[in-house]
Amino acid sequence: MLGALLATGYTALFLLLIHKLKFFGGVGVGKRFLLGMFVLKVLAGTGVWWLYTYYYTSRADADIYKFFDSGNMMFATLLTNPGDYLRMLFGIANDTPYFDTHYYQHIDHWYREYESNLYNDAHTMIRFNAFVRIFSFGHYHVHTVFICFLSLIGLVSLHKAFAPLLPGKEKALALALFLLPGVLFWGSAVIKESLLMFGLGIFLLHTFRLIEGRWKVGSVVALLLTMILLFVLKYYVLACMLPGIIALVVCSRWKPRRSIWVFVVVIGSCVLIATNLHHIAPGFDLAYLFSVKQKDMYGLANATHAGSIVYIPRLTEELWSFVAAAPVAFFNAFFGPSVLLKCGVMAIVPAAENAVLIVALVLAIVYRKREGIAWPMVWFCISYCVLLLLIIGWTTPVMGALVRYRVPVLPFMAVIALLIVDRERLLSRWPRMKYIFL
Repeated sequence: MLGALLATGYTALFLLLIHKLKFFGGVGVGKRFLLGMFVLKVLAGTGVWWLYTYYYTSRADADIYKFFDSGNMMFATLLTNPGDYLRMLFGIANDTPYFDTHYYQHIDHWYREYESNLYNDAHTMIRFNAFVRIFSFGHYHVHTVFICFLSLIGLVSLHKAFAPLLPGKEKALALALFLLPGVLFWGSAVIKESLLMFGLGIFLLHTFRLIEGRWKVGSVVALLLTMILLFVLKYYVLACMLPGIIALVVCSRWKPRRSIWVFVVVIGSCVLIATNLHHIAPGFDLAYLFSVKQKDMYGLANATHAGSIVYIPRLTEELWSFVAAAPVAFFNAFFGPSVLLKCGVMAIVPAAENAVLIVALVLAIVYRKREGIAWPMVWFCISYCVLLLLIIGWTTPVMGALVRYRVPVLPFMAVIALLIVDRERLLSRWPRMKYIFL
């Protein structure tokens, strides 16, 4: 009962902030829509809790509880040694044998079964829960309310970032960003994807502002902080976005006639550097790291008897194995989940969502604008989606996990369709779609 009262109280507080703060204005759909969306996100996050409490009943295997329980363990330090708690929370001089012996060895899921040279992104979620624990008094649903508010900020930021490029399509953009089932469901749970949407939105909003020449100290600080957040959450999402951003900067500065070639050259150069990074920084052999990641994911899937394992050609340290596996990897990540892959009842909603996105992309291509397409932004979104889908497809042989991991791709697929579609041509053929664009 106390947990419900606390969650309700914090929900009311955040609703008040949404109503009062200027940041949530000017989105093109009104604050009532955002107020309703926040409540809907809290309900969706509660739905994820129900799923992993009453449907998938293994608490030890559920990410929402892994991070929550480990956060509670870290929080307990605040009561005995506040200084150590703060150092662990902010990662300040905490990588010592003292912290390992006294704390980290006793915090579940702090260490991975297979450690690598790359940052363990579970630490970020554990720290998030250890911080929110100050306000939640150990009640899980409060954590849901907090992360839903942060995720909403990220989605609003994404809307503000792309809306100037989509005049007359602000409502369609809002529907695409806020109501895609995958983004709504997984982006409202106490997992990495929710914080990822927060960081991604703010990062892109201020990146676009700086590219446009609107240099402000606040934008620079926000950009740097969210870049750090994205790195410690899912470094590969940030890595997939950076080549496109570099190409956007080049296009903004020199305005080439065929922007696609800028993206080809920049992305090709970045891939060349990434695949040879181990010659500069030994230990960062991406081919080896991705092949090990795939092997570990297969091992985990077999150990937990996952029911939605899909085929991916096995990766090796040879780059050719990645090229050979690319078609299957991209197919799994882009077209899956699909009922044709026999992934069970849980795949119905993601499959329907995927079908809608694919149909939207096809319609956008058929009824594309004759002129005035912001091609640099289109290529940016395409390059980001393709790179991220390939990485997910290469390393994730479980469709249930893949559904979650591709959440950061979904809004950009919708944005691609909105950037190229000619609203008038589309409505002349499909007049009932006018309700999407009003």
